[in-house]
Amino acid sequence: MSDSKPKTLRFILGDQLNHKHSWFNGDQEHIIYHMAEMRQETDYVKHHIQKVCAFFLAMRGFNEWMNDRGWETVYYELDHKDNEQDLEKNIKNLIKEHDIEKFEYLAPDEWRLDKQLKDICDSLDIEWEGYDTEHFYTKRKDVEKFFEGKKRMTMEYFYRDMRKKHDILIEGDKEPEGGDWNYDKSNRQKWEHDTEIPHEKGFRKDVSDIVKLLEDEGVKTFGRIDEKNFNWPVTRSDALDVLNYFCENLLVHFGDYQDAMHTEEEYLYHSRLSFTMNSKLLSPKEVIEKVIEAYRDSKDIEISQVEGFVRQILGWREFMRGIYWKEMPDYQSKNELDNKNDLPDFYWTGETKMKCLSESINNSLDNAYAHHIQRLMITGNYALLTMTEPSYVDEWYLGVYIDAVEWVEITNVRGMSQFADGGIIATKPYVSSGSYINKMSNYCKNCEYSVSKKGGEDGACPFNSLYWNFLDEKKSHFENNQRMNMIMSNLKKMDSDKLKAHKKRAQDVIENPQNY
Repeated sequence: MSDSKPKTLRFILGDQLNHKHSWFNGDQEHIIYHMAEMRQETDYVKHHIQKVCAFFLAMRGFNEWMNDRGWETVYYELDHKDNEQDLEKNIKNLIKEHDIEKFEYLAPDEWRLDKQLKDICDSLDIEWEGYDTEHFYTKRKDVEKFFEGKKRMTMEYFYRDMRKKHDILIEGDKEPEGGDWNYDKSNRQKWEHDTEIPHEKGFRKDVSDIVKLLEDEGVKTFGRIDEKNFNWPVTRSDALDVLNYFCENLLVHFGDYQDAMHTEEEYLYHSRLSFTMNSKLLSPKEVIEKVIEAYRDSKDIEISQVEGFVRQILGWREFMRGIYWKEMPDYQSKNELDNKNDLPDFYWTGETKMKCLSESINNSLDNAYAHHIQRLMITGNYALLTMTEPSYVDEWYLGVYIDAVEWVEITNVRGMSQFADGGIIATKPYVSSGSYINKMSNYCKNCEYSVSKKGGEDGACPFNSLYWNFLDEKKSHFENNQRMNMIMSNLKKMDSDKLKAHKKRAQDVIENPQNY
């Protein structure tokens, strides 16, 4: 055994499960890999029980993958006798115990952990080094550099540049394949049993041991779980199966119905790949390449289906991460609209008479899942219209979804959903009355409230009054926003008695959510 290579401890976080990382190439002598299930991470926000189970399962599977190759690992399950439940204590104890000469880590995607690891390294008296996770198309500061000197950070321009740079759906002299850069207008169809949706790919696992571990250790979670039939891909093999299944069965209509919602379908044509990418079991590059390969090999898949999917990953996902690293840590306290209300209790129970919220929240509690329109235009829309403190919204979104890690959650919530950043990400707030919900779903058909009643009377959809009340309450924030000119003009033209009725109704909804 050579003495020239220092004995090295390499630390891996639960969302850094990249089997293809260059760390795993070449000589593994003198290297110990460390992973840990820590109360530090289970407790910083209250998580959905399925989210905790998924990350623990994925981490344990990754550790087994390293063990199968004969590599030395130290894995701390939550109740391990040496687990201090704190990142710094665990690392320093292992450095001392194993006579470690060098500490290495993969750069976290969360500002909180990035700072913690840098502080730990600054306190070490041995050599240390941080490495890129080798996952994203971009580096942390690429988005900031791209928009340097520009007045607005418009995702569409960044997305087009990424398409050109990586030669994705590009033909000729850097022109978009099919003639258009964006097929968003083709991606807004309502699903009404007009296509057959193949049964989703399932992986039934028994996670009762993890559920019992969490109970025994007193970890507080929420949400529901069928512990004998846990159904999320948590290994690379499972993840690849889900990717292949999506390409073979769902991609053909993904774009058409990516914004649709329906009471009888939990996932519609969505891929369920977000957890596998956010934990890094799959890379965005291999996902996009596989989707485009399926498109090339099929006579039935149109470019609008593929472009809509690519835009979410190559465009929004990379863009949101870049905004996160540009704006943090100040971003986490932005509240441009000065919203201060509480989040209603029904976000934690699903018990509300509003059908759209009941469906979306119960789907979230049942499956740790909701797709982007349910998040943006149902739960997010309601939270913004009721002028909820963004931190409460952050906490719920970060906890409830299996794919929620801060870099992607907080930018979508404070930026896209709550307009708390004042327009850094979105040019206008994403708010609507009940009409949009009715347009994109069947939620309104069997709701106790009528979406067609536009006034503030009893029985009218609460979203209708909340919408006009919000615009009136926050009108000073939008007076110079050109994209809000038309709707603000309509507000000015509204009969004063009608507006008063809306505001009275909205106030009752905000103050007494338990009645709705």
